[in-house]
Amino acid sequence: MTSFLDRAKEQAQRGLAQGRQKLDEVQAQRAGNDLLRRLGAAYYAERRGSGSPDATQQALQALESHIATNGDGFLRP
Repeated sequence: MTSFLDRAKEQAQRGLAQGRQKLDEVQAQRAGNDLLRRLGAAYYAERRGSGSPDATQQALQALESHIATNGDGFLRP
């Protein structure tokens, strides 16, 4: 009986770990998409004359930092 409970506990822990991993992946993907959107908005504002090259550069650096940490998987459809 104890081994059954131990196996069930291990399986539940593996499921929780997989769930956490998936949640982390989804959060990283959302953050990457948000940074990409911000870069596009900064570039658009710069091209229209209402933004600055510094803002575009900062958005690009934030995106590159995110990619270095989390990879570029969010860029693929």
